[in-house]
Amino acid sequence: MSYLIPTTLEDALDALSGPVPVAVIAGGTDWFPAQGERAYGGTLLDVTRVAGLRGITPHHDGWRIGAATTWSDVLHADLPRAFDGLKQAAREVGSVQIQNAGTVAGNLCNASPAADGVPPLLCLDTEVELSSLRGVRRVALGAFIAGVRQTLRAPDELVTALYIPPLPAGARGGFTKIGGRKYLVISVAMVGAVLELSSGRIASARVAVGAASPVAQRLEVLEQALVGADLAGALDQVTPARLSTLSPISDVRGSAEYRGEAVAEAIRRTLKLIMEGPSHG
Repeated sequence: MSYLIPTTLEDALDALSGPVPVAVIAGGTDWFPAQGERAYGGTLLDVTRVAGLRGITPHHDGWRIGAATTWSDVLHADLPRAFDGLKQAAREVGSVQIQNAGTVAGNLCNASPAADGVPPLLCLDTEVELSSLRGVRRVALGAFIAGVRQTLRAPDELVTALYIPPLPAGARGGFTKIGGRKYLVISVAMVGAVLELSSGRIASARVAVGAASPVAQRLEVLEQALVGADLAGALDQVTPARLSTLSPISDVRGSAEYRGEAVAEAIRRTLKLIMEGPSHG
């Protein structure tokens, strides 16, 4: 096994452009457990030391999140309230040790239906930047994750950053995760939301659900129904018909029926969390 630790993006992309398959790791918190007891004889490309791949910075009135940014970095960053859901999700990503090592982009590239970071990032209209020796392209997060453990990243490409466009000044985010216990749990259901509020009513809404379909998804029908509602009215809009695009499954963590009920409850909790939250400045 070869273990490469480049410090420049050019060197990292050179390694990916060769004929030999290369596995990209950052924190490795998903990759190594997935190997189990199998021996790995290929090349590992550790991108944690590549210059410019870590950190959260303002960008053209929006934000740039470097691919190697850890969940602890997210927790400690000074971000607008629209990012509150992402910060709440960061607290749910495993233990503190995992949060210190696991990266935001790694969570997306792992493409688990229960990836904690995906719903709040969907609600932030996140774009994924992919770089290779052929050039740079951006893909909407909703398109980047193509299925269970599947993404649009080509073998010679590296996720280098996430880009989040400008958000309304009054936007607030929230996140709710329902599982079998409080900590260190894979979700039965999880919900991210970003609401723009005006005089106690919802001016715009973004709601995304994970762990209830092969790929986390926005609920556009529900989002439209929430506009103009106060809290009581918003809770009434969470009906089975507006969750019909989801396809929850039965597994060891719960039946499809229970998961569907958990989604509805998680949405209501998230709406209440945002709309009843303390006002800031």
